[in-house]
Amino acid sequence: MQWLRRSFIAGFFVTVPLFISVAAIFWLFGVVDGLTAPFYQRILGRRIPGLGLLTTAAAILAVGAVATNVIGRRLVQRGESYLLKVPVFRTIYAPVKQLVVAFSPDNESGFKRVVLVDIGRGYTLGFLTKEFVVDRGRGPEPMLAVYVPTNHLYLGDVVICDRAHASFPDLTVEEGIRIALTGGMALPPRLGRGPEGGDEGAASKGGADYAG
Repeated sequence: MQWLRRSFIAGFFVTVPLFISVAAIFWLFGVVDGLTAPFYQRILGRRIPGLGLLTTAAAILAVGAVATNVIGRRLVQRGESYLLKVPVFRTIYAPVKQLVVAFSPDNESGFKRVVLVDIGRGYTLGFLTKEFVVDRGRGPEPMLAVYVPTNHLYLGDVVICDRAHASFPDLTVEEGIRIALTGGMALPPRLGRGPEGGDEGAASKGGADYAG
């Protein structure tokens, strides 16, 4: 009986995440493919699975190509400024865009590194968003702006800390996101110390281990 219970629980925790992941992929495929599938069905007379997905991917690629040149970037910014004047659209679009661009490696205001911040009573794990200098009459003081999620990823606090009170573990941004989403359960059993430069990108595995 104990073996049955243990096997069922182990199988449950293996199959449920797998099922949810596969179902999410199929759902996303259906949604994206369904955007243009009716159009092609009217033209070709039959439905071709995947054609809508390819068209959507090509459209995204074309928009990206336009947005990366100077003229296209200005047109996108101009159109975005007009859309942001619409109250309901602005409320939805602005936070969604900020969340999406935070994960872009080319975005200056995105998540650059995973940061471990000493808050006195313990440590908190967050994401480096900005390095800057504060001058309070005692000379320049290097500071960090660290985003600490408090509700999944889309809500959180911005912690401003002294550069000396922060360290960079050898975790990628993707691993840090996984840790935040799982409430810390995805933390590895041992953390290593990554490169100390804030803008050097995610540290590679195999860094020196933390002493304590």
